[in-house]
Amino acid sequence: MPDQQPTLLWTPDKKTREHAHLRHYLNWLKEQKDLAFGDYHALWEWSAEHPADFWKSVWEYFEVISHTPYQQVLSGTGMPGARWFEGARLNYAEHVFRMKHRSGEQAPAILFQNERTPLTPISWPELERQTAALAAYLRAAGIQPGDRIAAYLPNTPHAIVAVLAAMSIGAVWSSCSPDFGAHSVADRFVQIEPRVLITVDGYTYGGKAFDKRETVQEICQMLPTLERVIYIPYLNPADPPDGLPHAITWQQALENATTSEPLTFTPLPFDHPIWVLYSSGTTGVPKAITHSHGGNLLEHLKYLHFHNDVHPGERFFWFSTTGWMMWNFTLASMLAGATIVLYDGSPGYPDLNVLWELAEKARITHFGTSAPFLVACMKAGLMPGERFDLSAMRSIGSTGSPLPPEAFGWVYKHLKPDVWLSSMAGGTDVCTAWVGGNPLLPVYQGEIQCRCLGCAMESWDEAGKPVPPGEVGEMVVTMPMPSMPVFFWGDLDGSRYQASYFDHYPGVWRHGDWLSITSRDTLIILGRSDATLNRQGVRIGTAEIYRAVDKIAGITDSLIINLEHADGSDWMPLFVKLTPGTVLDDALVNSIKKALRSEYSPRHVPDTIIEVPDIPYTISGKKMETPVKKILQRKPLDKAYNRDSMKNPEAMDFFLDFARTLNP
Repeated sequence: MPDQQPTLLWTPDKKTREHAHLRHYLNWLKEQKDLAFGDYHALWEWSAEHPADFWKSVWEYFEVISHTPYQQVLSGTGMPGARWFEGARLNYAEHVFRMKHRSGEQAPAILFQNERTPLTPISWPELERQTAALAAYLRAAGIQPGDRIAAYLPNTPHAIVAVLAAMSIGAVWSSCSPDFGAHSVADRFVQIEPRVLITVDGYTYGGKAFDKRETVQEICQMLPTLERVIYIPYLNPADPPDGLPHAITWQQALENATTSEPLTFTPLPFDHPIWVLYSSGTTGVPKAITHSHGGNLLEHLKYLHFHNDVHPGERFFWFSTTGWMMWNFTLASMLAGATIVLYDGSPGYPDLNVLWELAEKARITHFGTSAPFLVACMKAGLMPGERFDLSAMRSIGSTGSPLPPEAFGWVYKHLKPDVWLSSMAGGTDVCTAWVGGNPLLPVYQGEIQCRCLGCAMESWDEAGKPVPPGEVGEMVVTMPMPSMPVFFWGDLDGSRYQASYFDHYPGVWRHGDWLSITSRDTLIILGRSDATLNRQGVRIGTAEIYRAVDKIAGITDSLIINLEHADGSDWMPLFVKLTPGTVLDDALVNSIKKALRSEYSPRHVPDTIIEVPDIPYTISGKKMETPVKKILQRKPLDKAYNRDSMKNPEAMDFFLDFARTLNP
């Protein structure tokens, strides 16, 4: 990949630079630690090479509330196995609620809208009242620190109250969104043996009501450790919790609690589990990735302040469900005193303008979404900047998959010319971003601004050596971070944890993405390395294919795989979803091939192009390249994918039928 400087799209103005948390932190380091850095890269190098010093400074800068002192910042630098801030006892939720005094009396804690109700505020006092009530109910029910609370909830204030209540008493939170099927939920929750389930009766999406009462009953039957169910009649307010064991309604739980006592916070060891997140589970039982109170607290304080530059009273939104780690990340913005904006519904109902309209009504400061949503808006010809008042918007965040350069251009042309576009990448594994935004650096088209502080990231070749600037290698992290998982739940000997990240390069975290670090220290992610297109020994990132195909009129989505044969040959088909009325004729096929050949190389040109009714996605919005490849390789279906983990399981039917037409 040529390391040429792309179009400069944004540079921070004087106000942004002077007001940025990152600038204040640099000044603090100079005044308090006698540390001066000439530029961001010098600061990053120090943070990556001296993790104990860096994270100690984060602890002190944010005045972390610890009920007991720590003995040592970091015990060992080996991975896995590094221990952080041993001896400290703290609570993530305590740091959320200390911000109520800094957010201003008038700023709500939450703004909420769904497809059926208008934008509604919830004040900090009301959030604290409900959290205290639910925490009191859980304590009265005998829930102890370390007990698990499972939630089958949409993106509503109930979920925020519930996770804060669980945190406050030291219970371990785990959630799935109600678009998950019963077996998919059970695959996740049965691993952690929850004592309490918090659930809804159903939800609305795309203007349609989805009754989930039978699904909830199935889930309860598959979770033998359940002792109580807290039932939210979200779809039908008069709906009773019939047929559920030991069930009580949400309102009854709040009313039955002793609410005269103030909200309190149980001090917990730094590495005490805070929540369990899950891998996609497309090809097996999802990994139960367990994060810590202290690790996520420090990481979220760092990212939301230094890299997202969130300030008290600002309004933070990320379109997500409770089944994606970006929901946890949205909650983290409250650590910076932000009002979180929640939306429950389809981003395309009644049309793709619904979230931009929400941005206007809610006066959203930081608007987060997925790369596919921005691409969809671009392809639909939307011009939100002309239609809506987006004057409050400071930043646009994008994640989920690589954002193509054309979408960068669309944001600045049709959304807001002075907005700060912050493309970021990280994941469930660390519940944060490894690489992302920086309020002191420019934005170049198609590139992520920087490696994040405290993240010793490099791009390596197969031999474990850093590749030159501009070349593509494996994304690795060479030093421990506090937000790395403390363990996988149920992985008693740590073998699944070890195999997931450290087997390829012993002692070094391999994340599974192709990464290019430019000579400007910006970054380009080229897709998952486990879905690599290997043609005659040349590795191709799938994101390169999608970047070229996304520009072509008439194509709404695409998926590419490469099948390697035993004789050394390979076959690379490209599957395309077309807009209504578009025909996959010779002209369109030639346009696709010409674009790939001219923009990249002849090796990027597929052997055949096939129209499909839909492209399969996981519930968290990832293209299912590897499962499709396994299906076409005639792998056993139970090894190929799990329909319950899919956003659109019917999309896989085409590939199942197509596989039968291929020669074994």
